[in-house]
Amino acid sequence: MNHKVAFSFADGKTLFFEAGANELLLDAALRNGVNIPLDCREGVCATCKGRCESGQYTLDYVDDEALSERDLAQRKILACQTRLQSDATFSFDFDSSLCNAAGTQTVQGVVTDIELISPSTAILHLDASATEQQVDFLPGQYARIQVPGTSQWRSYSFANRPNSRNQLQFLIRLLPDGAMSNFLRERCQPGMTLEFEAPLGSFYLRQVDKPLVLVAGGTGLSAFLGMLDELAEEGGRGHPVQLFYGVTQDADVCELQRLDSYRSRIPGFEYQTIVSQPSQQWQGKVGYIPQYFDVAQLERQPFDIYMCGPPPMVEAIKGWLDEQGLHRFNMYYEKFVDSNSKQ
Repeated sequence: MNHKVAFSFADGKTLFFEAGANELLLDAALRNGVNIPLDCREGVCATCKGRCESGQYTLDYVDDEALSERDLAQRKILACQTRLQSDATFSFDFDSSLCNAAGTQTVQGVVTDIELISPSTAILHLDASATEQQVDFLPGQYARIQVPGTSQWRSYSFANRPNSRNQLQFLIRLLPDGAMSNFLRERCQPGMTLEFEAPLGSFYLRQVDKPLVLVAGGTGLSAFLGMLDELAEEGGRGHPVQLFYGVTQDADVCELQRLDSYRSRIPGFEYQTIVSQPSQQWQGKVGYIPQYFDVAQLERQPFDIYMCGPPPMVEAIKGWLDEQGLHRFNMYYEKFVDSNSKQ
């Protein structure tokens, strides 16, 4: 049985390939043209050291000078001594350019729908089924989409997991006057073709071995929809998942029916929607996300926290965690940073 492998690099690019049953990870990588740095191939030099972010594996020989007991506990591996027991994702602290491989695909997708949720939120649906191979990415990663008729590209997180039909979705923040924002509002129509490059980014779901806290600011929800699709497909991974979804205006709230469906598909999943500047019609939670964290629960056991949204939100929550004296967590985040040019 073959296993699907993803190698994620420091420059945010990801390479995908398959490893055969009982095949050494390094051999599978080289066979597929992923030429990661190597030297001894005997488990001694640590040149091919990485970290398993998700999946199951075994290690053959590892010299204690190459990986310490702490390294092993942190799931660090040597590619030359690693054999997979499942699909897996590995990260490396060097750029993909050292592997002599680009790591991304340039793909064309046909617009099937554009939903203008509010003046500041849109959902873009693309059909990339004309592409012979599946568009591969790790749920949480993003694509760079070219603004038609220009040389400008904009980055948006996938709002779904990879699928064989290459049906793709993106939640997009609309700016008052931006190249992509104006295109989506004024000219985007079903049937139009958009070009995009993927996969990109180092924000994706790691090994789930403790409760998850997911924090989405606005269209930062997009990355989490892909992660939740993945968890739902697997029936969960045995740990509770809490999503905190914050927006400025209640008009921006979207995909609630989809979030509701995860409650039956992911054991232990719950979510809260919080609006900071609500209209009179809004009947839900009001304010800012940290108000709704359960400090006692977070103190009780270690957790992993993922954040995706505007920099002020990410920094505010980092500050809140520090103020509460919470330290037993792993943190992963992606900030939305506006381009210097029109977006």
